[in-house]
Amino acid sequence: MLFISLLNSMAAYSQMPSPALVGYWQNWNDVNSPFIPLDQIDSRYNIVDVAFAVPQFGTDYLMEFIPDQGSVSTFVSKIQTLQNQGKKVIISIGGATAPISLNSITERDSFISSMNQIINTYNFDGIDIDFEGSSILVSGGTIALPTDPTIINLIDAIKQIMHNYYSIHNKRLLLTMAPETAFVQGGMSAYGGIWGAYLPVIDALRDSLEILHVQLYNSGSMYGIDGNVYTQGSADFIVAMTEAVIHGFNTAGGMFAGLPASKVVVGLPACSNAAGGGFADTTTVQLAINYLRGTGAKPGTYILNQTGGYPSLRGMMTWSINWDAVNTCATTYQFADNYSSIFGLSTSLSDFQATNTTLSLFPNPSSENIVISIPTFNDKKMELKIYNSIGELVRMVNVNNKKTTINISTLLDGIYCISVDNQFKKFIKN
Repeated sequence: MLFISLLNSMAAYSQMPSPALVGYWQNWNDVNSPFIPLDQIDSRYNIVDVAFAVPQFGTDYLMEFIPDQGSVSTFVSKIQTLQNQGKKVIISIGGATAPISLNSITERDSFISSMNQIINTYNFDGIDIDFEGSSILVSGGTIALPTDPTIINLIDAIKQIMHNYYSIHNKRLLLTMAPETAFVQGGMSAYGGIWGAYLPVIDALRDSLEILHVQLYNSGSMYGIDGNVYTQGSADFIVAMTEAVIHGFNTAGGMFAGLPASKVVVGLPACSNAAGGGFADTTTVQLAINYLRGTGAKPGTYILNQTGGYPSLRGMMTWSINWDAVNTCATTYQFADNYSSIFGLSTSLSDFQATNTTLSLFPNPSSENIVISIPTFNDKKMELKIYNSIGELVRMVNVNNKKTTINISTLLDGIYCISVDNQFKKFIKN
């Protein structure tokens, strides 16, 4: 086992969208939240967590992922479609019904090998750690110096998987985590068993961690950093639990240093039927997140420790995209609509101001490829962005020449706008 401290080159500038709308995609069919083809989800979800990689039968460490519908090659193609639109597709590991326990070096290494194979087979952009139940338990040690083999082995396994990925792809494997509140904020109540059990993992991997989205549901009540107790589903709960992981807090296992707000995403159920508890309606969510970002008034009794809030708060996460797509709770994609409203991402093409553009593109309209000519290209790599008709970013491309060919076959038919070097040009995909 090669013990790796994460290199500066691996912790390079974020490859993840910001602000982020993270959604879990269910790799199964459920009568209440039906299966949706991966490439047909709402375009506003810019980080997609595929649920789940789980242990093979008879083990709790040897991982597998099998597409519920279609072949491996078809699923890989659908992932590529989303990636071509500038989205990140991540494999989530575990889930509520799949305990994972790395009790030995042998089990750790089998976990590493099997996850490497899954990641490289499907070309996932990253991994999401969603260990629940008995998967992570604390019986001693501290946040900074854990002593439980399962926790130490998990930390070492994630470092090694990230190192292996970097060695092959020369880029960083993205890392997110989705712990339940008991495993994180619950550390303020106690430090043992599930209580605070994720904290050593978050702390050890904080330099690599791109996003933490604690599940603010199925929680019960929790302490905030002000010493008061808050109830799930309320604006105070959302605000208090989110500030706790940014500000940090003390536990019987030592101090947990907070994370930058830019690494923190608010995790909530898409509708009341998607979780056993903790659903908050759109107004409650708006009031809470606006207060957290410093753009709204205090919605309840909890007072932010930091005046002005946290403008760099990363975004929102939901369980799940499938639940957001049904209309049995409210309107379809109510959670995605609320995200757009909160983060101000609904823009029309008319909002792209006219410029004295020298850009040209042809053919226009087109169904397959467009050729972009950039006379102002200055021999430095430029970032070209494509927006759809409501102003959502659907593709980002690095261009290295004055003339670039871009395949647009995966875009839906409609009107788009290209932005590069502060110039804009509209085109039609048909």
